[in-house]
Amino acid sequence: MRTTRTGWAVATDNLGRPTQATCGHLDLIEDVVPSTLDGCEDCLREGTPWVHLRLCLTCGHVGCCDSSPRRHARGHWMAAGHPLVQSFEPGEDWAWCYADELLLQPRPA
Repeated sequence: MRTTRTGWAVATDNLGRPTQATCGHLDLIEDVVPSTLDGCEDCLREGTPWVHLRLCLTCGHVGCCDSSPRRHARGHWMAAGHPLVQSFEPGEDWAWCYADELLLQPRPA
C-alpha cells in the first residue's frame, strides 16, 4: 500500500459546515510507503500489543494510536517532529495533526 500526497483539508464540523481552523503542517506530507504492513513497527520490535494503527504522512512510520498502551505514533511525532498521521485501519479515510489537534479529511476531487 502506498499513500500519496492527495490533498487533505481540515474536517468540517459535525453539521458538515467548513471551519475556520487551518493546519500549518500540510506541506510536510510526502508520498510514503508504510514501514511495515504487519502492525506497529515499535510494538512488533518490543513484543507489546496495539489497538489501532497510524501511518506517518512524512516518513511512512507505522505506529500505534493513543488508545494503545505504548502510543508509538504520538511518540514518533514527539521524537521526529512529524505531526501528521493517517489512520492505517481498513475502511478509514482520515488523518490527524498532533501539533494543531485537527482532524483532516481528503480534499474533494
